[in-house]
Amino acid sequence: MADYLVRATAADAQIRAFAVTSRELTEEARARHDLSPVVTAALGRLMTGACMMGSTLKGDKDILTLQINGDGPVQGLTVTADSKGNVKGYAQVPQAMMPPNGQGKLDVGGVIGSGCLTVIKDMGMKDPYSSQVALQTGEIGDDLTYYFAASEQVPSCVALGVLMERDNTVKQAGGFMIQLMPFAQEEVIRTLEEKIASVPSVTTLLEEGRSPEQILEFLLGDMGLQFTEQTPVRFFCSCTKERVEKVLFSLGKQDLQEMIDEGKDISLHCHFCNTDYGFTVEELKRIRG
Repeated sequence: MADYLVRATAADAQIRAFAVTSRELTEEARARHDLSPVVTAALGRLMTGACMMGSTLKGDKDILTLQINGDGPVQGLTVTADSKGNVKGYAQVPQAMMPPNGQGKLDVGGVIGSGCLTVIKDMGMKDPYSSQVALQTGEIGDDLTYYFAASEQVPSCVALGVLMERDNTVKQAGGFMIQLMPFAQEEVIRTLEEKIASVPSVTTLLEEGRSPEQILEFLLGDMGLQFTEQTPVRFFCSCTKERVEKVLFSLGKQDLQEMIDEGKDISLHCHFCNTDYGFTVEELKRIRG
């Protein structure tokens, strides 16, 4: 199944909901960055959350960035997403390892540790919107749920999951996000809380073969669920050699001349997609003009 996201409303628009399947994009991130299983789970969860949050952006050029900095072995994760389903991300320590947790599962909270979550929304204004909250558990879904309550005053439930195969490829990945609108009635809130309290894990729902639509049907099917949008999602990095050339050109002729005088080819690295772009001395001369 190709990765995609659905948006919906329920209870006469008192609830807005999102669900996404993200196995392919998580697997691409794992392969591109040669991630350990626990880092795959951590980065996959953060990218999945970013897909859903990015879908709320209004402008075609708006960009959402999620950064996690912790004192655990992975040190940090950075993910960006747009409103069109494009997401990318990387880990500071791709091969970080952590023993399984007490339930015998990948210890995402442990590999991240204590730290902070930063949410940045670049919507084309003079200064991007930025908000930072302390990590609650490092499990990422809990931390995004807390961010919405603390920084945006939006009661939310964010559930994320990544399940690995025995060969350390990605078997399942996805998530859902349920949010209450300010005018939600007490009866709706109570019904939703009871439903969420009984829901199994995201990976359990995916292993049962449920699509994003079926996950939301399971959660909200008896609350007037209405689907409003479906969007493909993918791991996508917009970097190209031409874009990197522009970065080099922006350094100015003096810095370029110093590189040329060293007489060595150079290589610039994109952290997001783990791609190297090489430039010969002759190419540097051409860029310098």
